Amino acid sequence: MPRDPLSVPSDPLAATPTGDEPDRRLPAPAVVDEVMTLRIALDDDQVGEVRTRFRYDTARPCEVLLTFHLGRLDEADWVFSRELLRDGLHALSGQGDIKLWPAYCPCHGSTLHIALDSPHGSALLEAARPRVRDWLDRTYALVGAEQESAAGPSDEELAALLAGAWDE
Repeated sequence: MPRDPLSVPSDPLAATPTGDEPDRRLPAPAVVDEVMTLRIALDDDQVGEVRTRFRYDTARPCEVLLTFHLGRLDEADWVFSRELLRDGLHALSGQGDIKLWPAYCPCHGSTLHIALDSPHGSALLEAARPRVRDWLDRTYALVGAEQESAAGPSDEELAALLAGAWDE
């Protein structure tokens, strides 16, 4: 059986003192990732669980990556904005291919619903909302919301990019 790629941890640097300088610390981790088991319902009402890696890389401060380990050699990756995930913890967020919203389930407590839609099908996932919120808080400890917005393209750059897409 192939090795489960989600069982391999990332290699962030530890923020611990080094040498004889008590205040000197190594850089904070550049990546925050955590594997969570999400409940899933697919198009044909199959219900089960899927191991999912939530990953945040400070090199791409506006994005989060969810990797769904499907028990095969292939994995399904979804990339979307960290802001979308943050907003989805409190209210309906997103449109089109991805939507997120908080919910409460008597069996599972406070949850985050993640609805994904693609040409290959759709899925509704349910995650433990407190655990997602804790992971997201760790990402904001590395790169704050102000830094994130400064790292993204300006409104003018986005308008120029979108105008170019319609010219093709």
